[in-house]
Amino acid sequence: MVLDTAESVVRVAGILSTVVAWLGSARGAVLGSVAPAGEASGLARRARAQVVYLIGAVPYFACAAVLWRDLPIVSRPDIRLALLVVGSILGAGGAVLYVGGRRALGAMYNVSSALGSELYRDQHLVTGGPYRFVRHPMYLGLLLSAVAALLVYRTWTFVFVLGTFPLVVIKARREERLLAQRFGDAWSSYAARVPGWFPGHRLDKEVSDVDAFAGQTR
Repeated sequence: MVLDTAESVVRVAGILSTVVAWLGSARGAVLGSVAPAGEASGLARRARAQVVYLIGAVPYFACAAVLWRDLPIVSRPDIRLALLVVGSILGAGGAVLYVGGRRALGAMYNVSSALGSELYRDQHLVTGGPYRFVRHPMYLGLLLSAVAALLVYRTWTFVFVLGTFPLVVIKARREERLLAQRFGDAWSSYAARVPGWFPGHRLDKEVSDVDAFAGQTR
């Protein structure tokens, strides 16, 4: 059946793109491990960061593997086709944001977790590429990709992945506090004109967060 073949192709493409993204992150982590360390918060300090990430990653991926079960959804061919089309569009958009953000960061890329973040000693503020439109293009890319995966694979795994996304938000907040501490007015100006997550979307809370971050640096 044509639809079955199309789903298989998209699912394989999703797996391959995920592997490539993980390899890129691993390469960035290796390169970052030898870069001069700067400010840090939480448990992300260089001496124990890898242990923290490993402890968190093992149960996370174990849960993802155990939950790889089909959702109880009766999908007619027309519904499956609609989910596949929407999922493919969201997945492509997520991949573009993630890769674009990774390329824009270049040597400034570093890994972090909800438990802590770290800057390099020679860190500079990246505002080009997709960072012109949102402050967290890579995280937005991951969110779009997770929604896409839920629509395409339709397993409990991606319900779990989306359920853990608040941890990514906490992670982003930690990173922003460090950036505000390091870059002060430059960060405040950037954050005041560029929304955090969605292009063209401003929240009063975001503005108050920017003011709070700026206050912490004075």
